[in-house]
Amino acid sequence: MRLHVGCAMWTLKPWFNAKLPSAQRLRSYASWCNAVEGNTTFYATPTRETVASWASQTSPDFRFVIKLPKTITHESRLTGDPRAFLDAIEPLGSRLHLLWLQLPGSFGPADVPVLERFLRRLPSSHRYAVEVRHRAFFEDPEPLEGVLSELSTEWIPFDTNTFFQQPPTSDAERDAWSKKPRMPRRTVALTDRPVVRYLGRDDPIQTVAGWQPWIGIVERWLREGRSPTVFLHTPDNADAPELARRFHDEVRVRVPELDPLPEPEPAGPLTLF
Repeated sequence: MRLHVGCAMWTLKPWFNAKLPSAQRLRSYASWCNAVEGNTTFYATPTRETVASWASQTSPDFRFVIKLPKTITHESRLTGDPRAFLDAIEPLGSRLHLLWLQLPGSFGPADVPVLERFLRRLPSSHRYAVEVRHRAFFEDPEPLEGVLSELSTEWIPFDTNTFFQQPPTSDAERDAWSKKPRMPRRTVALTDRPVVRYLGRDDPIQTVAGWQPWIGIVERWLREGRSPTVFLHTPDNADAPELARRFHDEVRVRVPELDPLPEPEPAGPLTLF
């Protein structure tokens, strides 16, 4: 039984001692969290050497949820060739938990056949997940759910409900207010690897209060034999690693047989926070 928790990135300046080399930040982050969103791959395909360095800084049970490049998901709208990207991320091996297709808001129900054709072309050696941002999918989820379930592909929800409950109060919140999607909360798991992206507030108290419904949902998934992953976001992400660990701790209160996270690196010059 395992719960993966993490953040939207593994390197943010406020998290680290200024003397810590950037090439060692993933190793330090991985002592706090056991998963991470691979958002950088959305903007550019990394070299195999770079990906190999990611693997070398993490234990075999660390998990990456890696986003496909926007050239494939947004610009070519799933008609491009992903082989070069798949080759680049091969060094991750078993650390690659899911390949993540984040689709644009203009990608609607009429485009589901395109998505199905693309997913069927992908190698079965990987597992996949899809994030959609067209409201019609949430109003009538069955057509998309049917395709994803048949192809053992997960639907990733981005829960921003807590964030949008009240107007922004900081520059970071104002920036997120204009950029983040507003979609209904979705709590259905389609596979044994459900993923949740949760956006809280800059105030940790509000963030923790807002995630309470997810504690019971994740407990249920674990007891059903699933291996969920939960990514904690806040507008400035300053406290995200600590919040991710707190979420894991709150689930363990309900599921005491869940293995604890390892202790993070001790205080010192190479330590997160």
